[in-house]
Amino acid sequence: MSGRVEFKQIFTQVELSQLLSEVKNLKADGYRFVQACATTIEEGKFEIIYSFDKEHELVNLRLNISEGEEVESITGDCWPAFIYENEIHDLFGIKFNHSALDYEGHFFKVVEPTPWNPKK
Repeated sequence: MSGRVEFKQIFTQVELSQLLSEVKNLKADGYRFVQACATTIEEGKFEIIYSFDKEHELVNLRLNISEGEEVESITGDCWPAFIYENEIHDLFGIKFNHSALDYEGHFFKVVEPTPWNPKK
């Protein structure tokens, strides 16, 4: 049986204007897209975390945005991100521009629109 595998996790704050170039750099360095998630950090403010993995190193790009700001889709470089972007759009009302597959707010059937951002 082999020894314990060391796991490293890194969080990097990125600005909206840096997101696509950071994603492209990670992909060029051999990282694979793992997931994206969002949360409300305060009223009218959201955090989106994009996670990438390579050899037991998890790099997380932390993006903070205000309500109404639109995010450029990363699906051009990371096709599976369409699932997460559509989910975030449906639940929080955050718009992603130029998505490779945009369900336009109808990815999930929800009782109320943007349930995790009810003011939207």
